[in-house]
Amino acid sequence: MTTTTTRVSRHLNAPRSTVYRALVDARAVAVWMVPVGMTSHVHVFDAREGGLFRISLSYDDPARAGKTAGHTDTYHGHFVRLVPDERVVQVMEFETSDSAMRGEMMVSYTLIDAGEGTDLLAVHENVPAGVSPADNETGWQMSLDRLAALVEDSPAQPARKR
Repeated sequence: MTTTTTRVSRHLNAPRSTVYRALVDARAVAVWMVPVGMTSHVHVFDAREGGLFRISLSYDDPARAGKTAGHTDTYHGHFVRLVPDERVVQVMEFETSDSAMRGEMMVSYTLIDAGEGTDLLAVHENVPAGVSPADNETGWQMSLDRLAALVEDSPAQPARKR
């Protein structure tokens, strides 16, 4: 079965420490790691190496079919590597009976200082054959837009010059 890799990047006007916290905080993940037109429910989220997570994304439009059941995509996984303010590596898998959607995927986030902000590179490897590469990239871009809105408006951020 053929799998693909998606690479997306985003410049964020926030320090690496703020971005990293948003990658490993369950409340933040529930806000940003969800494409437009979906809502998120974080069931389990233990952000430590070896720690488990389980998240459901549900379409706002009940006519949309999910990968898991009804209009919901549920996935679970674990944290492989956490390097504070630098890198997050996760392995995840959809909970589905559809063989075209099965298989472990690896998601890696790398954070790099860039001026007064952070460049984030997200690499999503082994995306199942049943997931359109274009749809996967679009979903990631939507999520990174939400991440930017979250970290750039963070109360921990110093006031930006206008």
